[in-house]
Amino acid sequence: MPRLVNGREAAPTYSNLVGFIFIFNLIVGTGALTLPGVFAKAGWVLSLIVIVLLAIISYMTVTFIIEAMACANAIRNWQTLQALRQSRSSTENSENDDNADEVSIASGDQRGDFERVPLTIQNREFHYYQLSHKFELGEMATLFFNEFGRTMFYLCLIVYLYGDLSIYSAAVARSLRDVVCEHQNGTDLNSLMYLAGDSQNNTSTPCWKEHTISRLSMYRVFLIGFTLIFGPFAAFNVQKTKYLQMLTAVFRWLAFTLMICISLKLLFTTGAKGHPATFNVYGIPSLFGACVYSFMCHHSLPSLLAPLKHKSKVSKILSLDYIIICAFYILLAMTGIFAFERIEDLYTLDFLPYDLKYIDFWSGLMICIDYFLALFPIFTLSTSFPIVAITLKNNLQALFLDMSQFDSYSPFVRMLFPLCAIVPPFCVTYFTESLSSLVAFTGTYAGTGIQYIIPVFLVYFSRRTCSELLGSGIVNRFQSPFRSSAWLVFVFVWSILCVCLVTINLFS
Repeated sequence: MPRLVNGREAAPTYSNLVGFIFIFNLIVGTGALTLPGVFAKAGWVLSLIVIVLLAIISYMTVTFIIEAMACANAIRNWQTLQALRQSRSSTENSENDDNADEVSIASGDQRGDFERVPLTIQNREFHYYQLSHKFELGEMATLFFNEFGRTMFYLCLIVYLYGDLSIYSAAVARSLRDVVCEHQNGTDLNSLMYLAGDSQNNTSTPCWKEHTISRLSMYRVFLIGFTLIFGPFAAFNVQKTKYLQMLTAVFRWLAFTLMICISLKLLFTTGAKGHPATFNVYGIPSLFGACVYSFMCHHSLPSLLAPLKHKSKVSKILSLDYIIICAFYILLAMTGIFAFERIEDLYTLDFLPYDLKYIDFWSGLMICIDYFLALFPIFTLSTSFPIVAITLKNNLQALFLDMSQFDSYSPFVRMLFPLCAIVPPFCVTYFTESLSSLVAFTGTYAGTGIQYIIPVFLVYFSRRTCSELLGSGIVNRFQSPFRSSAWLVFVFVWSILCVCLVTINLFS
């Protein structure tokens, strides 16, 4: 039997542990697979400093999102209470003119649950600041920003989603190409089983020795096929099922665990083959973009916070998530850059399987594991690609169309937006397969906007709006620990400075 609250079915909730796992799975995704490559380019000491610093700042802006969501709930609750007071006042005026019993029966449904409680008790027990109602970033931008701010928010989110689709497309096509095409043989058993660092990025070489088709051409063939298969889903409303999410999560953690274990085994058995630099400032653009992209959860966070059962502990859950995720990223990247002589842009490509003349049980098992790791991005990203494409299409429609009149638009207009969501990422990835460049651009520009700048402006305007409506006497129990305005200035100046430095470094 579903749990009832005030005669209504309660919204589904989950425990703190489940919420911790959901947030963990939300943050740890494709970006983690690019971290070993950018760590190797930027140097391991510089990478450690940057990833810890960006994890702290990302957590700061997450608390800004939580506070802004509580403020949005407070405004909604304040408006609801004002409407109830007005309804009660008009009802009492009607009761003075008509028979009290008849009016009481007629107005019972109108007054609802609050009518059974005196207003003095309502005012004392009514908590304005909550996280019970889910406010997406777009809804909060509409509530707190003017028209210009709302437009800039949607443009930033759209650019980020375009980058997401480009990264997904390139990762899947590259993984398929490198699994299908021939690769060079290693010189010893360990390199045969683990692919200890041979690069597969020479796209002009033939895919097979006896054929002339190049690796780049095979990449484009797989890219076209992937887009034709999964691109049309953008025209529909598909949702990932619960079991598909669970299966994807199992694949993800199995893959990450295997990669870490294999890298550790290589370090213990053959020693460190990688000798990365300590500092390399020329690797900062890719490092910054990958780290920002790897800690991105802000755009989907409200959907996970609303069903949380014990919302008073949300800050502790998020802080624990960020500490463990940062440590996990460091472990994944550091074991990789020292275990392998050369690191690919997509870490799973360092585990490509090799053909062995003699295959026993253990070498056969390692080949199966290598195939699983090499194909891992295909399993997970193929399920996420339609969802991101649909999200992008919906945001494009919300920006350019009047959604209340959507059914009145012609079929051409309605089909134009799914095409606008699919075609640009395809064009970008058709001419480049560099995941480091795609992640650097997406994380640095759109990622900085969503992760740093938008939370700063959301929490600033939400505080000002709530102060005007509710006054300063009511305390927001979900207020960010970084409540001083100096922190807002710091994050904003930091983000602008980083984008400028990365841009200069990127184009120099």
